[in-house]
Amino acid sequence: MKLAQRVAAASALVLAVAACSDPSAGPAAGGPPTAWPDPTARLDGVTLTIWAAQNSNTVPKAVTDAFTRATGAEVEIVTIPDPYEQGVQTKVATGDQPDLAFWQPTASMLTALNARANLQPLDGAPWAASLAPELRDMTGLLDGTRYAALITSPAVEGVYYNKRHVKEAPKNFDELVEVARALKGKGVTPFFEMAGDKWATQWWVQVQLADAAKNGLWERVNTGKETFEDRTILDAIKKYRALIDEGLFNSDIKTATFEDQGEALLSGEAAMAVQVTSFFGQLQAKAGTAELDEKIGFFPISPSGNVGTFIPDQSNALVAFRTGDAQREQAARQLLAYWMGPGYAAFVADRKTVSLRTDVPTPAGVPQALLDVHASLGQAAGSMQALAVANPDLYLNLADMITGSLTPEQVAAATQKQFAQLARAAGATGF
Repeated sequence: MKLAQRVAAASALVLAVAACSDPSAGPAAGGPPTAWPDPTARLDGVTLTIWAAQNSNTVPKAVTDAFTRATGAEVEIVTIPDPYEQGVQTKVATGDQPDLAFWQPTASMLTALNARANLQPLDGAPWAASLAPELRDMTGLLDGTRYAALITSPAVEGVYYNKRHVKEAPKNFDELVEVARALKGKGVTPFFEMAGDKWATQWWVQVQLADAAKNGLWERVNTGKETFEDRTILDAIKKYRALIDEGLFNSDIKTATFEDQGEALLSGEAAMAVQVTSFFGQLQAKAGTAELDEKIGFFPISPSGNVGTFIPDQSNALVAFRTGDAQREQAARQLLAYWMGPGYAAFVADRKTVSLRTDVPTPAGVPQALLDVHASLGQAAGSMQALAVANPDLYLNLADMITGSLTPEQVAAATQKQFAQLARAAGATGF
């Protein structure tokens, strides 16, 4: 998409968000449900729809199958093509809604869905008290109301690597680049990027901003005191472009996909990939724990050291929509209560993932890399999605940079223009 088209599309989404901000544009927000349904109450004849992305559409299967057996409800999982968030926002803006959807549980992305009008509040959720204290209110809240149910460990941006090529984690971003150059000298593809699917391109910029994020970068951007066009963010974009131009990435970077990335890392075709936790789900679909422990490692990275960047993504949480059908709305809350209640132990065992509940142990067989990702949360910096008041299409602009449509300066300008529009629509001051 050319720059003018991108700005026009962004403007259309801003108008949709602004329109939905008018109380007359959506159903009035009520309080939280007075009671949560019994997780295993019968729901014969009820069909629920869950929207999922390419990298989350296999997550619900085991738990929803168990829910069907327990309640009689049918659950349909519908894959929304990538870019997922843009597709969901477009559908919701035109009145198309599921019963539940995977969604980034950050304040900016809940705002993007106009949570007050479109989503059911989840306050009083029966499982909340059993979540690990540091995770309970980490995300999923907007203006003091809980709108998202965290189901898996919040994602962290960092480096997944093949142990055949990388023996020891670099101690900072500059060392990471030196390791990459040494690997290239040996004929190994250092980094693999998936610009064909676009959405992961932004991680390369964001890990470079981890230290700045801890020092108030996004607070300054949120108030208009700093912009994407200023040196901090623009330099990170330029560095990403320079590393690509240096030949440190896969030769098919412009067209490579998420699926290609997983295969390349697991096979050793490439040494490293900057990704988020959902990437590991793809690796788990391709290999068992023993093979993953043998081949794949993880380390967080930032300019100053091994600091990860915290970004709860759409695969980590679910939201329930206000569909106007009271029976289905209650059934959606019941599915969440089942998923995070009696179905949770089986869910984390099926997914081989870390448990968020203090009374449900992490199952045996969780790969070490996934445990390392979770362990990095305590020191992680906030991402743009976690800390900014709006979530512009940085990844789309970066993908256009990779294909040659935009310069780094144009990426920064287009992203800042959209950010300002979205911030104004969200009521932020300074724009």
